[in-house]
Formats: sequence, C-alpha cells, structure tokens
Amino acid sequence: MTRLATIATCNLNQWAMDFQGNLKRIQQSIVEAKEKGARYRVGPELEITGYSCEDHFLEPDTFQHSWEVVAELIASGVTEGMLVDVGLPILHRSVSYNCRCLICDRHIVLLRPKLFLADDGNYRESRWFRAWKRRSVLEQYKLPEVIVNITGQTTCPFGEAVIEVEDTSLAVETCEELFTVDSPHIKYVLNGVEILANGSGSHHHLRKLDQRLSLIRGATSKGGGVYLYSNQLGCDGGRLYFDGCACICVNGELVAQGSQFSLETEVEVIVGVVDLDEVTSHRVALASLGVQAAEMEDITRITLAGFYLCSSLDNSVVNTVPSQPIQVRIHHPMEEIALGPACWLWDYLRRSGASGFFLPLSGGADSSSTAAIVGSMCQLLCRAVQKGSISVLEDIRRVCGEPHDSKYVPTDARELASRIFHTCFMGTKNSSKDTRERSKVLAKDIGAYHLDIHLDIVVDAMVKLFCLVFGEDKEPRFKVYGGSETENLALQNIQARIRMVIAYFFAQMLPFIRGRKGGALLVLGSANVDEGLRGYLTKYDCSSADINPIGGISKVDLKAFLSFAAKPLEENGLGYASLKSVTEAPPTAELEPITASYTQTDEADMGMTYEELTWYGRLRKLSRCGPVSMFCKLSKVWKHLSYTQVADKVKFFFRMYSINRHKMTTLTPSYHAENYSPEDNRYDLRPFLYNIRWQWQFSKIDQLVQKWQFTQSNTNRKE
Repeated sequence: MTRLATIATCNLNQWAMDFQGNLKRIQQSIVEAKEKGARYRVGPELEITGYSCEDHFLEPDTFQHSWEVVAELIASGVTEGMLVDVGLPILHRSVSYNCRCLICDRHIVLLRPKLFLADDGNYRESRWFRAWKRRSVLEQYKLPEVIVNITGQTTCPFGEAVIEVEDTSLAVETCEELFTVDSPHIKYVLNGVEILANGSGSHHHLRKLDQRLSLIRGATSKGGGVYLYSNQLGCDGGRLYFDGCACICVNGELVAQGSQFSLETEVEVIVGVVDLDEVTSHRVALASLGVQAAEMEDITRITLAGFYLCSSLDNSVVNTVPSQPIQVRIHHPMEEIALGPACWLWDYLRRSGASGFFLPLSGGADSSSTAAIVGSMCQLLCRAVQKGSISVLEDIRRVCGEPHDSKYVPTDARELASRIFHTCFMGTKNSSKDTRERSKVLAKDIGAYHLDIHLDIVVDAMVKLFCLVFGEDKEPRFKVYGGSETENLALQNIQARIRMVIAYFFAQMLPFIRGRKGGALLVLGSANVDEGLRGYLTKYDCSSADINPIGGISKVDLKAFLSFAAKPLEENGLGYASLKSVTEAPPTAELEPITASYTQTDEADMGMTYEELTWYGRLRKLSRCGPVSMFCKLSKVWKHLSYTQVADKVKFFFRMYSINRHKMTTLTPSYHAENYSPEDNRYDLRPFLYNIRWQWQFSKIDQLVQKWQFTQSNTNRKE
C-alpha cells in the first residue's frame, strides 16, 4: 500500500512582540494548510513571539503571553484533525528554553527544547535561553492554568523525543541544529524517523541561500527521509531580514520551495505530497545505513494512537501524484540586493507609522543605489497589487495617508514613488553640474518627489559665526587655497553635518507641505559597508539616518548592482537607464572646491581602493586576521607589490580603522548583507578606543619584511 502524506511548511512575516498579529498569521497558515489537505504543519522558530524580541525574552510576561496564544490556537479549533508544530519560548523549572510545541487536536503532545543555540554572528541566544542537555531524559512539564482551563490537560512531556503516529514517525529540530556538525537529524534518521522538520529564524545575507539549501538537501540525501523547513520572512523589528524560502525535500531532492523575497502576503504556505515508501526504498538500498542504524541508541518515543498522517487508500489517493523534484531557485547576488533590502524597507515603513522616505540624493553611487532599491520596492508593491494582494493595497493606502474609504490604487511604480519617496540634491559651490544632473534624472526615472537646494547660505553662516567668535583672521580655508589639513577637514565636515540637519528638518515638514496626513518621513542613509570599515564618513552627516538599506553591502557589489539596475525591465533589470552614467563616474564626496588641477575623489581621500577595502574587511572579520596575519596573507596575494608596500598598506588600514572605530557606535541601523560588516551593535564587537600605533603588531610586521626580503625563494619579487 502506498503511503502518501500531505504535509505543510510556511513562511510567516512575524513581528517581535506582536502577539495579536502573530496569532492571526499562525492561524491563517494552519487553516490554509488544512484546506490544502495537510495533516502536519510546521512553522518558524519562535513564531509566537517573533524571533527578535531579544531582552524581552527575559520578561515573565513574554512566556505568559506565549501560552495565552497557544490557548487561543487550541480554543479556536484550528488544530483539530492536525498535528501542528509551533515555536515559542518556554520557562521550565525556572530555566528558559527555545522550544517547539507539538499539538494534536486539543492535546499538547511534546515540548521539544532547542539542543544547540545560535551564538555567533548576529545571534546571542544563550543570553536569553539555555540549551537542553538531558537528551536521554523526558521530563513532565506542568502546563499553565490558561491551558488547563481549555483542555483539561495538566502536564505534557518536555525533552527530546520521536513522535510515532499510526503510519510513520517524525522528529523536529530548530534552526541552528541543521548547521551544527553533529545535527540531531543524523540520529533521527538512524532511528528510522521518516519525516524531519525544522522551524527556523534564519536571516539573509548575500550568497547564503545556496549553503542553506545544500544543508537541507544533504540532511536526507545520504540517509533518506523527508525534510520540511520553515522560516520567518521579513523584518520583524531589527537589522535582519529573514528570507523565508520554506521548502520540502525528499531523499535529497527539492519537491517544493517558497519565495525568498516577497511582499505579496504575510503568510505563504507550501504543501507537498510525499511518498514515504520511497524513503523506505532509499534506505533499504543503503547497506552501511542499516549497519549504523542497528547500533544506534534508541530515542524516547511518544505514540499518538489513532492519528494517521497518510491518507487512506481511496479514489482520491489513487489519483494523487506525489510532488516531483523541482529546480532549485537561487537569485543572482544583484537580484538579492534589489529584492532583500527593498522588502526590508517596506516592512519597516509600513510598521513604523511613517508616511514615506527622504533621501539626500547626491548623484553618486551610494545614494543612487539606495534610490534604486526604493524604486525596486515600489515595483514589487505594484506587482503585488496587480496580483490582487488586498493587504498590500491597504498598507499602501495607509502609508499614503488615504482615508479608510479610499479607492486609490497605484497606477505604476513611478506614480507610487511620487507619493512616498522624496529625494533632495543638497548642493554647495563645491558640487558639480554632473552630479546635480544625475540626481535630477535618476529621481525622474524612479518617479520621486525631487528637490534641488543650495546650502551655501547655511555653510557661510556657520563660517561667519566662527569668525565672529575667533576673529576674521582665523577664517578657515580649504587646502587648495592654502589652508591646513585641520581647516580643510573642518570645512568639509560642516557641509556634511548641515546636510543631516536639513534632511531631518525636511523629512518632518514635507508631509505638511504636501498636505499629506500621517507621520514624518524616514530619513534613509547611504554609506556602504567598506566606508564604515575605513571610517570614511563624517560622524553625524548624511550617513546618520533612521535606516540604511546599503550599510551592509560592499562598494564593489554596489557598482555591479547599479549596472544591473540600469538594464531594461525586459532584461530583468530595474529599468533605470540613468544609472549607467553613475557607474561611469569616479566616486567623490564633492566637499572640496573643484579647480583646474584638483578634483576630490573617494579613493584618493581614503588612501586605498575599494577593492583593497574588500580584502581588508574579509580578512579582518571572516578570516579573523590581526595586522600580522593580514600582512602574511596579503603578501601571498598581492605579489605585484613588494613586502614593504604590502606592510605599509596593512599598517595604514589598521591605523585608519582604529582612529575611526568610534564612528561605528553611532552607525545607522543597516540591512545586514555582508559577513564582514563592522556594525558595532551586536555583530562586530570590538573596542572603539585603540592605541592607533599598534606598536607590538607593526614591529612584528617589520621583522617579517626584513626576514623575507632576503630569502632566496622570493628573489624574483619586486622590492
């Protein structure tokens, strides 16, 4: 007899501490799964609370409200006739755990705590939870009164266990457990478990999905089985964008895959029909698996008598075809930049109560990238409306300040951008005609409400104030006019910081000026990850904003993204042809006077190229290199340079990095997209007051230079 099981996983756009909204989305996912014939539904990690509650997980209220949501789920009847797997925090014997709660009908079958916590990169789970270590013990958990009053059930099992139903077995793991070396699913497979499920809270960063899908497929490719993966989707209140991609895998083959980036719905249910006999057939053919399984220690099992996961052998089953393998869908990195930050921006905007965005648009690569991403957001929104998304249309009307009975429907992305996206070229006498024109044309391409203003009157007022205090003879001058480095830098910083003040002033007033209802505009930043690493930004200038969609993206990737975004829509670009001129222009801050013999450029100012900065960033963070290790590695890569030149470059980078590290403490919250981000909040934890001479480390580099210069193996190297 063929055992066909219809099972469901989902992407949920949850919001930290939004218990009411989270409950609604969980209920909707269960209802949709049931309507599609599923008998088992798995949801994301900590879906009841939202993943990013952080120190709210230390509050007793959070645990209480989580149980109240479980009670509402059971009382509503949505769990009847199904096995439902939800994620929530649990307090057991005064210890907090990140748990899966399995509910069958109105009965809580198991509370399964997370065995291995995520504690690297962006994750700090051990600050709030403890890993479950008593893997061979199944304890009894005393259920709270809110559950007892509804179900009459007073206790339930707590610990690691396999769920045995009448026709198969299943087990669950949570997010990080998939990525660990000794993943629980290995033991489950060797114990004969056929269905594995993972409720995850996994965030996006560029080029990561391939790794995740490889692990999911690998979980069942060697030992067979069915693997369901569920994930959160969207911005749930922080810097991370959870990128969904819920999927179902059978014997290493993907048979169903949800979207990675989507604005169309907050609930996406992915259903698959799997033939469990194929799992048996796969495993029987693996002799080594049988040997290892025969030696494997047994796992405690919980039996659900009378519950069947597979359909009975009737006509509907005879005509049912199991889900077939599909092609894995992975976006190109440039598509990821166009889609991920755009979705993150929309979640932030619609949930913040703001009425749109304000961007200081300089006509350079960084601010143009931010503008293009907002344009991408508007395109995604219009496509969602065209596909009939009522929730997206309602959010658009609310953000635009439309009345409740409004019939407004955006006609296209440019028209929508004209309502919610505001750009401003903040020029001075140091600005070129080219950047002013590029800013104007790009804003028109996107459809933004654009302003072109001159700040010289404000800059001059600041200089006059300075002279009033210290005397006319102390008037600061630019370097090209004979001024010192101190004067030159101070005059540049004044221009930059005035732009920040003007940006916030205009962001607050523009809705009023345009007769719009709603809150102020969100100010967007546009400093890339490399400039943050080098500290090539003015503290409290236009890099200081409410949020920054490109703060985790390298300059190299941004330049490639601009070329992608300039392509026509028919070629899968964004259709902003004016970006081509941006990519061709050398990056410049335009804070110094342009003369016949001098034009300011970013790379000259920084003393290093953006390509070199990418090397420094990856080695410092990903390879965990200090100055000496970085010198050793780059000496092998940059063979066109002498050891002395490599040493000078490494020393200069670390000197500039340490001088400017304090700027990271005020860095605008940015979309996390790169693993070498210098973001100080929780990802890259380092001092912000350094001894910038690095005397010990630099002396070791000097010793290596002297030693290597005289080794025979390097006689052909340039010196």
